[in-house]
Amino acid sequence: MSKTILTTSEVQFANADFLPEVVKMLKEGHTVTLRLRGYSMRPFLENDRDKALLRKPTTVKVGDPVLAEIAPHHYVLHRIDRIEGDNVTLRGDGNLAVEHCKKEDIVGSVIGFYRKGRTQIDRTDGRKWKLYSFFWMRLLPIRRYLLGVYRRLWIPIFGPI
Repeated sequence: MSKTILTTSEVQFANADFLPEVVKMLKEGHTVTLRLRGYSMRPFLENDRDKALLRKPTTVKVGDPVLAEIAPHHYVLHRIDRIEGDNVTLRGDGNLAVEHCKKEDIVGSVIGFYRKGRTQIDRTDGRKWKLYSFFWMRLLPIRRYLLGVYRRLWIPIFGPI
């Protein structure tokens, strides 16, 4: 009697090499799950912990989290802060500064997030995400202070949200 042991491993690539392939898959109509890198979507999405499920964008609106190319081969996953004609302003939930792109530079729309290793998706069209988005976007004037408390006090004591 023989046993077969299956193992899985994760392979990491530089974003500049990997994301153009993701964009190609999205344009072909596939959905793609990406592990999040960076801290720009804090406090509710964490670096190397959470994942985003993306699809080809159809329509986008203010508040939507999207994958956008803001410079050649430089992609960000941020929320749409403002749309003025063809110009789009993006801001990460954990960022105070904004970034800009054109509508055609939005290459992926987020369907939902897999947080904290869960297999159940938190959909962006669900009540939980909409409620979080409603409040977080309106807290912009005091976000700097909330993020500072989160980073300096909350995480060392309780860990990431």
